[in-house]
Amino acid sequence: MEAAYQELRRRLGVVTDLNTAAELLFWDQTVMMPPTGARVRAGQLETIQRLAHEHAVDDEVGRLLEQLRPLEESLPYDSDEASLIRVARHDWEKARRVPPELAAEITRVASEAMEAWVQARAASDFESFRPWLERTLELKRRYVHCFEADGDPYDLLLDDYEPGMRTEEVRAVFDRLREVLPGLIDAAASDEQDAFLSGPFPEDAQLGLSLELLRAWGFTEDSWRLDRTIHPFCSSSGSHDIRLTTRYAEDDLTSLFTAMHEMGHGLYEHGVADSLEGTPLGTGCSSALHESQSRLWENVVGRSLPFWRWFHPRAQAAFPDVLGDVDVEQLHRAVNRVRRSFIRVDADEATYGLHIILRFELEQELLFGDLAVADLPEAWNARFREFMGVDVPEDRLGVLQDVHWSSGSFGYFPTYQLGNVVSVQIWERVREALPGIDAQLEQGEFGPLAAWLEEHVYRHGRKFTPRELLERVVGGPIDPEPYIRYLESKFGSAVAA
Repeated sequence: MEAAYQELRRRLGVVTDLNTAAELLFWDQTVMMPPTGARVRAGQLETIQRLAHEHAVDDEVGRLLEQLRPLEESLPYDSDEASLIRVARHDWEKARRVPPELAAEITRVASEAMEAWVQARAASDFESFRPWLERTLELKRRYVHCFEADGDPYDLLLDDYEPGMRTEEVRAVFDRLREVLPGLIDAAASDEQDAFLSGPFPEDAQLGLSLELLRAWGFTEDSWRLDRTIHPFCSSSGSHDIRLTTRYAEDDLTSLFTAMHEMGHGLYEHGVADSLEGTPLGTGCSSALHESQSRLWENVVGRSLPFWRWFHPRAQAAFPDVLGDVDVEQLHRAVNRVRRSFIRVDADEATYGLHIILRFELEQELLFGDLAVADLPEAWNARFREFMGVDVPEDRLGVLQDVHWSSGSFGYFPTYQLGNVVSVQIWERVREALPGIDAQLEQGEFGPLAAWLEEHVYRHGRKFTPRELLERVVGGPIDPEPYIRYLESKFGSAVAA
């Protein structure tokens, strides 16, 4: 039995290594590769995806999984070995449904479409991107048809990012938020201009301040990188190779919050137990749980008053001409203002949920409804007007702002807002476990928080489903009420101030 287990682990390691190689090629494409390398890079990624898929669905993997059933059943559910067998079986059974040729084609088209999106976004030219989106949607429908849907077909796409989650569960959470967010935004939205937030903030100083912050949170040069890209993300090739990306503009401080956000993702990957390295368990358990950590560090911590009492003098030292006369309360209010804005990644905590609900609705209509790709910009602009009360002036600020649809990541967007919800559920448990957390943040002591999260969330990797992990950490399922209380408390105070 031990020999069979080691052979299974070896075979799964090959798949993990191939997927990691693809991740590195993607990182290079978005960070360092010359634009004209896109066509060749797409072919390279297609080859690696085909090989990874063929290894993942190999009959021998299935035979080993069947042989190891007695071992799985004899071990504790949360043991590394039982968890590896269980998760590998789920992955194998799902991957077997998809022909290697389709998996490879999806990867190739995603790579090519991403470069088309970069150019279309820069030119605010949706028509140049439309054929790529139509092709991507065709491939996603073929992917869905590989499975026998016993419910909403969107469940199959959602499961790729949030295993076990059902569309009706997402709708229930989002419907509750739809009841609350518009009124909260109406009450809290401000047209007040904080002139000091327009800079100028030299890019070198932004980089230096970002690195000072990230080092306080655990960033070290021997295991981490911070680079520039168009659409920031975090890439991991293992728990000791974490690559963060960001972007800069001299007329805002968004790069600081981008760095916090991606560091939250990086801390999750960095905190996975070493025993899970090189296996399918060696990464976060789902997109929503991952997003809960990026949003916890970016928003719950990074926009809190205790944090800014520590960070404020550092920001002043980095930008003395702009922030030298701005006190901590002013700066804290400024970075928490509620504004109806166009760009999701720059949205405040109150309006962010509506950005996600819009995408959640539109991508289902694109995939399974009657919305034609040619009509998408008009539909986007009308829905945005309905949600935010403002008109979108150009596609660069509307339908072309996100990279996700170019890469075929349908089912991903809702996990962003689910992550916001979960972040506050977890934060409530943090406050119970670390009653001195506010004082610690004010002193720049982030180690206790990071250690608690590593112990209760990060180290488990994919050993548990999202539902199981949430049950272990917060004692129940996803629940929007703590998040609603958090928003109402925070922005009620902001309005009063």
